[in-house]
Amino acid sequence: MVLARAWRHALASLQPAGRRLSGAALDRIEAEIVRAEASHAGEIRIAIETALTAAQLWQGLAPRTRALQVFSALGIWDTERNNGVLIYLLLADRSVEIVADRAIAALVPEAEWRLLCRAVEERCRAGELGEAGCEAVRGVAAVLGRHFPSSGGDRDELPNQPVLL
Repeated sequence: MVLARAWRHALASLQPAGRRLSGAALDRIEAEIVRAEASHAGEIRIAIETALTAAQLWQGLAPRTRALQVFSALGIWDTERNNGVLIYLLLADRSVEIVADRAIAALVPEAEWRLLCRAVEERCRAGELGEAGCEAVRGVAAVLGRHFPSSGGDRDELPNQPVLL
């Protein structure tokens, strides 16, 4: 199992996310984030990682743990209302994780995020990475819209561009 995962990551690293997703697909994801954030007071970031390093694999780093590291590294926890959300795609594992900051996590059960993650993973498996990213943003936006409706004067606290790791 460990060897199979290492092999998947080694093969995936031969074609980085920047080559798997066209500039147009990345632009669509960014536009989806901009559109979504106009409808609620939350902040959405999406990070797409091709593969983990050999050291991370050796340590048995789980996609969820890596998503928490990326959430912290990108400063998503540092929003005024603690309402930032990270959508993390780990392409080699075909895994999607959603990490929500404190204010959102207190209101949204983990099971709701899991359902959205599974749907987005299906898109990834079908090779529709751009659409998977857009679908993830729309799903997160729907949840944020219920709990953090726009007050009209919300400022954009985090960049909207997808992060390729």
